[in-house]
Amino acid sequence: MPYPETLKENPKIIFFTDFDGTITLKDSKDNLGFGEQRRKQGNADTLNDKVTFRYGPSADSRQNFAALPDTLNRDSFWEMMESVKTPFPECIKLLCENIKLDPYFKEFYQWSRENKVPVIVLSSGMTPIIRSLLVHLIGPEANDIEIVSNEVVDKAGKTKDQEDGWQLKYHDDSGFGHDKSLTIRPYAKHFADKPKEPRPTMLYAGDGVSDLSAARETDLLFAKKGHVTYCEREGIPFTVFENWQSILGTTKDIFEGKTNLKTVAAEGAHKARQDNEEVETVK
Repeated sequence: MPYPETLKENPKIIFFTDFDGTITLKDSKDNLGFGEQRRKQGNADTLNDKVTFRYGPSADSRQNFAALPDTLNRDSFWEMMESVKTPFPECIKLLCENIKLDPYFKEFYQWSRENKVPVIVLSSGMTPIIRSLLVHLIGPEANDIEIVSNEVVDKAGKTKDQEDGWQLKYHDDSGFGHDKSLTIRPYAKHFADKPKEPRPTMLYAGDGVSDLSAARETDLLFAKKGHVTYCEREGIPFTVFENWQSILGTTKDIFEGKTNLKTVAAEGAHKARQDNEEVETVK
């Protein structure tokens, strides 16, 4: 359910999450196009301001993408998607055959349904792929998960059923193509405007560069190890997760009042420092 319907049952927690590499064990885009190594390099270049996640807000600029030099204006995600020539229905079939969920996500989702904790997927991927994968891997109850993502449209003179017949339709005109923070901000504004209403705790899990804008809008980020340095630098409260078993345990403890956000974030920062010291010792 989109905002404000999400708030009708007064949830204690709202859980926002990335999809690729967070709910799934691997990024679905690694099975198509130019693969994992170049995707990770594109993410690293985006974090280091060598490229933008997408190029420009206009359709005209994206159509001219192939002619762009490999410079700061390179759209790393558009390039990734344009490298995929497979007809779209075949893409979905291939991904359903190869992509696996984190083994504990289904348990987390079951707990969330039982405790009226909305789960909202915010993804820079594509809605029809995400929906197909969730229903395939979890079952029809996954249709209740709200997905906010990019869409897929036919290329001019072609259809999605054809080779090289589809392209991305970005969710918005931000530098990420989908600025995930835009979905979260209405919740913050709602409770700022209505301070007497009980405010739910807002949690986020993510592993990609497009998750960083969203992390600032929530109370706590469940981060993969690769983003810890950025979180520390930007002052974003975080804890490191290995899989959804640890996310479920921490979320349950927050839900039941066994711990609080400040404690979890402090423990997360302490653990990250210990890990960094161990790495330096090994070097």
